[in-house]
Amino acid sequence: MENEYGQIARYAKLRYAFILMLGISIFGVIGYMLVEGLSFIDALYMSVITISTVGYTDAQILSVGGKIFTIILIIISWASFAYGISVITSHFVEGGIGNFIHRYRYKNIFKKMKNHTVIVGYGRNGSSAAEELLISNNPFIIIEKNHNIIMNSLNSKIQFIEGDATDDDILIEAGIKYAKSILLTLPLDADNLFITISARALNPNIQIITRATSDSAEKKLLIAGANEVVMPEYVGGSHMAAMVNSVDVVHFLEQISLSGSADTNLVEIQCSDLPPELINQSIFELGIRTNSGANIVGFKTADGKFVTNPTPDTKIIPNSKLFVMGNPTQIKKMKDILHL
Repeated sequence: MENEYGQIARYAKLRYAFILMLGISIFGVIGYMLVEGLSFIDALYMSVITISTVGYTDAQILSVGGKIFTIILIIISWASFAYGISVITSHFVEGGIGNFIHRYRYKNIFKKMKNHTVIVGYGRNGSSAAEELLISNNPFIIIEKNHNIIMNSLNSKIQFIEGDATDDDILIEAGIKYAKSILLTLPLDADNLFITISARALNPNIQIITRATSDSAEKKLLIAGANEVVMPEYVGGSHMAAMVNSVDVVHFLEQISLSGSADTNLVEIQCSDLPPELINQSIFELGIRTNSGANIVGFKTADGKFVTNPTPDTKIIPNSKLFVMGNPTQIKKMKDILHL
């Protein structure tokens, strides 16, 4: 809503500048016609050369009254036209050329990006996702069709593509074929559903995470090819309900970060990424807690089952995952131990 208000304000300002410049011109024409008795064409000619300060030959020798009116017109028009020209230049030059320079600057970067994340929409959910990805140093591109949002963020570290993500060409420009995941944060379920179908067709292996507003939309999105569906309203309601009886538990979990931005981090380790010599070893043999201080708090088996607080004799096998908790220093030591 704020971006819509900003866009309305921008166009109102541009409209005001045009009206102001037109008003000064009309004032000059009427003034010369009344003071000097000039014809419309001569009065328009005098107004244009006076306001623009070009200084061509006058249509006729001005009387004392005409000279006084010309001085007044110059004083009024100087500030008014300067303001109008600045507003118009800012709107068209920054909006058109600025966006062109941005797209040209990042065009080659987009082509080279692989294993990145595509975020569709830079609203409340999209901007939050972008902040988390920035903290964790995960490369990403945002597709946003609101021009003003993009122009207001050109100086940031965020890379935008302006366009409608329901257009396959825009998804391809964002490197959808080489991306590892796509986050769909648009408010309309129909748009997210359409993009889910397109993204799955363009990249069969991509991870699709999308938002939904209803249970029926969630089912349709999963059928269409989404891997995960998040309903922000449901998550918010569950969070509020949990605080009724377990408020400290909720606050404790809020202190755990998935991106490295807090004192306590929770990270997942894909066992297939570990060196071959560590595969089939037990958690005890890895020595993560002893050598780094981090704790393995969870384990996901190859067939998708989750084990909380796995025993020390749990074997590290391909396609399984470890969930490790610790502070940033401990997490770094743990990754060094596992050669990650």
